[in-house]
Amino acid sequence: MSKILLLGSGELGKEFVIAAQRIGQTIIAVDSYENAPAMQVAHSFEVINMLDGFELDRIVAKYQPDFIVPEIEAIRTERFYEYEKQGITVVPSAKAANFTMNRKAIRDLASKELGLRTATYRYATSSEELQKAVTEVGIPCVVKPLMSSSGKGQSTIKSKEDIEKAWNYAVEGSRGDVVEVIVEAFVNFHSEITLLTVTQNNGLPTLFCAPIGHRQERGDYQESWQPARISDAALFEAQNMAEKVTEALGGAGLFGVEFFLTDEGVYFSELSPRPHDTGMVTLANTQNFNEFELHLRAILSLPIAQITLEKNGASAVILASENSINPTFTGIEKVASLAKIDFRLFGKPTSRPYRRMGVVLAYDSFETPIEEITERVKETAKLISVNA
Repeated sequence: MSKILLLGSGELGKEFVIAAQRIGQTIIAVDSYENAPAMQVAHSFEVINMLDGFELDRIVAKYQPDFIVPEIEAIRTERFYEYEKQGITVVPSAKAANFTMNRKAIRDLASKELGLRTATYRYATSSEELQKAVTEVGIPCVVKPLMSSSGKGQSTIKSKEDIEKAWNYAVEGSRGDVVEVIVEAFVNFHSEITLLTVTQNNGLPTLFCAPIGHRQERGDYQESWQPARISDAALFEAQNMAEKVTEALGGAGLFGVEFFLTDEGVYFSELSPRPHDTGMVTLANTQNFNEFELHLRAILSLPIAQITLEKNGASAVILASENSINPTFTGIEKVASLAKIDFRLFGKPTSRPYRRMGVVLAYDSFETPIEEITERVKETAKLISVNA
């Protein structure tokens, strides 16, 4: 069996570890704080600053893993190229990890090299440059740190008065040591989807999950549902884009590729080289394999015969509203009593406003409209409170 070094130990990492434990893999979970969710189910753990390249080198030398699986952005990813030279498999590849941990690299790859349709964009490294960029792309526009996760630091500029505030918020929400933002022209989209895309080793074909729809607030997902409503033509276009960009990045694993659906066609938005937060809906057993199992199987070169949609499903996040240590939950018993409902609590040791602490899952037959299931899961999530 393989030894896997997991860099980042949040809720997505926790589900990945559970999947790996079920087929006998050894996992070392790494994060910047103790008792992170994935550490609670891993064989061992380490607490380090993953932006410290020397600390990363020390941990890799200590454990000599077969695979390095990044789960977050704030990692000294340029070290990955050296680890590949040592014979360690970086998931999905050192190139993919480096390009996708920084919005600049992945956007330029998609737009300039591959010619994919994207929003008009500019970069800025100061408040003054941001003002110039906003003038060029127009208002409204969206500002994001080049390195961030779960919508941190992301905001929409609706007037010139918002520019300074957007810059400060982006810098505050940035992860890593890159102080730069991307400014995107606003895309007039009617829906957003995540296309979970699985690349495989040994010449096996790229596979796609049924598209996942999602709604965001503050740049972070609130609900997701599978399958999303999308025309055959738009789905074919999205799959073609996803295959092009994942092939360019290389390696095997599951990618979360995000798209805007518009009247003019499909726009590439972002890409994560790992299981995606909106893909937690697959924990409702909407598919024959959830996204974490697919990621693991692709990494281990276990062939995936097919990905089948088994039922309709939706997920809704459980958010904290205040800072606390050792948070508790109320409403769990009521939710547990409901039919065709499930939930996951992530086990995060602390809470803060808007921190994602769990997820509620709903599922039903294909005959039940996806909108009805989504509304049900939204209302059910409101029954759970996070308490200090």
